[in-house]
Amino acid sequence: MAVTIEQELLKAVSKRRNFAIISHPDAGKTTLTEKLLLYGGAIHEAGAVKARGEQRRVTSDWMELEKQRGISITSTVLQFTYNNYHLNLLDTPGHQDFSEDTYRTLAAADNAVMLIDAAKGLEPQTRKLFEVCKLRSLPIFTFVNKMDRPGREALELLDEIEKELGLKTYPVNYPIGNGDYFKGVFDRRLKKYHLFERVAHGSKEAPEVILSPDDPNLEKYIGDNDLLAQTQEELEILDEIGAEFNLEEIHTGKMTPVFFGSAMTNFGVRLFLESFLEYALQPTPRNSSLGQLEPTHPDFSGFVFKLQANMDPKHRDRVAFVRVCTGKFEKDMTVNHARSGKSVRLSHPQKLFAQGRESIEEAYPGDVIGLNNPGVFAIGDTIYLGQKLEYDGIPSFSPELFCYLKNPNPSKFKQFQKGITQLQEEGAIQIMYSVDDFVREPILAAVGQLQFEVVQFRMLSEYNVETNLEPLPFSVARWVVDGWEALDKVGRIFNTMTVKDGRDRPVLLFRNEWNVGQLQADHPDLKLSSIALL
Repeated sequence: MAVTIEQELLKAVSKRRNFAIISHPDAGKTTLTEKLLLYGGAIHEAGAVKARGEQRRVTSDWMELEKQRGISITSTVLQFTYNNYHLNLLDTPGHQDFSEDTYRTLAAADNAVMLIDAAKGLEPQTRKLFEVCKLRSLPIFTFVNKMDRPGREALELLDEIEKELGLKTYPVNYPIGNGDYFKGVFDRRLKKYHLFERVAHGSKEAPEVILSPDDPNLEKYIGDNDLLAQTQEELEILDEIGAEFNLEEIHTGKMTPVFFGSAMTNFGVRLFLESFLEYALQPTPRNSSLGQLEPTHPDFSGFVFKLQANMDPKHRDRVAFVRVCTGKFEKDMTVNHARSGKSVRLSHPQKLFAQGRESIEEAYPGDVIGLNNPGVFAIGDTIYLGQKLEYDGIPSFSPELFCYLKNPNPSKFKQFQKGITQLQEEGAIQIMYSVDDFVREPILAAVGQLQFEVVQFRMLSEYNVETNLEPLPFSVARWVVDGWEALDKVGRIFNTMTVKDGRDRPVLLFRNEWNVGQLQADHPDLKLSSIALL
């Protein structure tokens, strides 16, 4: 009997899980990413891509500056399979200077994994990214990392999450000790102790022994009767006063399943992955101009959430990251481009794995595909078949640092313009322009200082253009909601600079928040916004 498109989509969607990892820098996000790939079989040794003879390196950090600085500064997509499930892992930069990239990536995610350092607990960047997840009611899975190092007590960390984030917690597994005494975890679902052996640098899957609570060998393996008694006592406390497991509350972002482990040594990673597959949301409906569209809607549609230039420096390419939302994607299909109204043939779709890519023939809702972008796509664009539709825009947040980017070498004018255009398209940084015709230099608008460094580094390494920065004395940007006409009615404004963004929308730059309040008091009808939709 022939399989209908609806049946095909239902089966494909049920086997897909899409998620982003959020954390504060140094919580171990890149390490956890590597270990998920290790258990998923995408790599055979942490730090090395399977079937590649390259020197061992972190898979998700592919940009040259990332390798030099040892931090993640651009989001990537890593796709792998585990137990017949197709996972799309949207790896995000942990550094706060690149939170804009993270916000956009979260718009393409159905689930979020919140990574916490066991010694530090909740940190500022984690709280900030949690708020973005909360706005979208994303299910949040918490992985408490670095249990193999001295850290805070498990009950204390659970209490902090509940009080500070307003989330109910349900520890799916619970740690046996910490630091040098970390022996493994107790799986509360199946009532089993998982005791681990440390392996060199966690480069291989961790060997483990699984024992039931009444196994006579339990004390021998743990080797510390007091530690076992303490763990059992704390588990009794959780059973008596802890929240009951509620999958509906998990799916609406009101309860977080909590997992304890060590990404570095692999303790608890496999247990987390298997539980995540069971509890996580499959691809979800999306808000559009036609209302909420189910992933099983038969016509293909998707939206661009990220652009990346020069992932392959040899070919100076540009890639659009597209989240498939509905229907089935097929190679060589011709789709409608909502913003321009034009038709676009998608002839070279790619499966993404950090910097590596391979051609694909088809993709389903929840998948992320890479499309060659010869200047056609912008962040937030919708592509579709059938009835015209557009998905909700992706928010762009107010930058706090501004400077002119100057080209000291006139002979490099073309390379300079090409670099600026491509970096602006991919959203590496916000770029604005003065409304005065005699000022030609672009204005870089950033969340953090490191963004400026990345732009200058990439202009030099990818476009062979040296640049200079000239700081501007502003710290706040506000978009004028009703456009240029509304601004013209106000007349001259003091203590501000009027610029235009990449879509020719008016933006006011202020020295501080007090100046914003002053302008609003003088002109209450002028509507300003700290967020613009891409």
